[in-house]
Amino acid sequence: MKLKDILLCAWMLVCTATASAENTLYRYRVQLKDKAQTAYSLDRPEEFLSLRSIERRTRQGLKPDSTDLPVCAAYIRRLEAQGGKFVSASKWNNTVLMQTADEQTAERFLANPFVKSVRKVWVGSDSVPERPRDRKKEVADKWNKLGDVYGTAADQIRIHRGDSLHEAGFRGQGMTIAVIDAGYYNVDAMKIFGKLRILGAKDFVNPSSDIYAEHDHGMKVLSCMAADKPHVMVGTAPEAAYWLLRTEDNDSEQPAEEDNWAAAVEFADSVGADIVNTSLGYFSFNDATDNYLYRELDGHTSLMAASASRAADKGMLVVCSAGNSGAASWKKITPPADAKNVLTVGAIDALGLNAPFSSVGNTADNRIKPDIMAMGVHTAVAGRNGGTAYANGTSFASPVFCGLAACLWQACPWLTVRQLIDVVHRASDRYAFPDNIYGYGVTDIWKAYRLALKLKDNGKQ
Repeated sequence: MKLKDILLCAWMLVCTATASAENTLYRYRVQLKDKAQTAYSLDRPEEFLSLRSIERRTRQGLKPDSTDLPVCAAYIRRLEAQGGKFVSASKWNNTVLMQTADEQTAERFLANPFVKSVRKVWVGSDSVPERPRDRKKEVADKWNKLGDVYGTAADQIRIHRGDSLHEAGFRGQGMTIAVIDAGYYNVDAMKIFGKLRILGAKDFVNPSSDIYAEHDHGMKVLSCMAADKPHVMVGTAPEAAYWLLRTEDNDSEQPAEEDNWAAAVEFADSVGADIVNTSLGYFSFNDATDNYLYRELDGHTSLMAASASRAADKGMLVVCSAGNSGAASWKKITPPADAKNVLTVGAIDALGLNAPFSSVGNTADNRIKPDIMAMGVHTAVAGRNGGTAYANGTSFASPVFCGLAACLWQACPWLTVRQLIDVVHRASDRYAFPDNIYGYGVTDIWKAYRLALKLKDNGKQ
């Protein structure tokens, strides 16, 4: 290579590196000390909570508390004046996610008397990888009809006796489920979702994106609950209403995705969702220094687990996947699966045998995890072409059971979140001898319904 060519290449590398450095952005999780300058009052919850959210709390004997008060706007304005750009906030955790163009801004944040700590949780740029423009052309909507009314989903419903609950008229009507996932590829174009009632969609990764052009993981998760094509595929809660929320950035793995999730679960609360399904979890990141340790599986160390643990206090049930690390070196459940007062779901096959990949418990403080098991091996899901397919993972075991939990709650609206979890535990086949692989086992949802009726008859609701 000639000298001038070498110099030209060197110059181009320097320019590229400089441009890259100039385009680099940072996001910081700012932990606030208090809400001293809030403009809101617990005496006026209607100013910061929706009527449906308030009614859900009232129905379960719950009252708004200080964690429901929004993060102080005055604090956010101060952080913005110091060079930050507001991305999101978590009122339950009293944190703010701020974006900056340099790392020195974080030092200014930390100097504020109302700031407890500052942690870098994301490094990236404004650029977003291009998504398919002609995605809808992939949808063929071709399938074969089967003899069973549930079609390909028959096994995953009948193993829990979910058909009995459906036959009694409980198919999720009147229930609102928020799905927090990675994207809902072509959900808006598939006939298998033709009866789907979508209340809205929101992207916490990139608000300007097309949520239906993102990853197909959320589409498959949603289909386990919401598909409603008799003799083709019927989900576990086909008559429920859904919010589609995106928090997973499939292009990287950084702690800021937990901030996205915290904002999303609070949004779900604000719009009055009854149940949240999340088939996401994090224990390792791009930067290994951010990785979690076994001793941190305590239900509050990870931001996601802390948020999920608070959901029951708001009258909202969180159903989450256990994780797929059972056969890997990590092996354990993946946050937020360690959260308190949630239903963590592991994976079994159609015979009730645990999947080797299904993550195991218990939590660091020795709570039983997973809670229960559902089909996550050869699970029926919608395919990218609009037909039916099969997939493996606790990601699919979770929504299979989440839909049934919604039907149970529809049938027994007097239950609190904790009572709902308790009857699910007691109706499971290993309730008397739970372990760290199966938890309480495989739930008979019809038995859970009958247990809930007894609670009502005994006046314990």
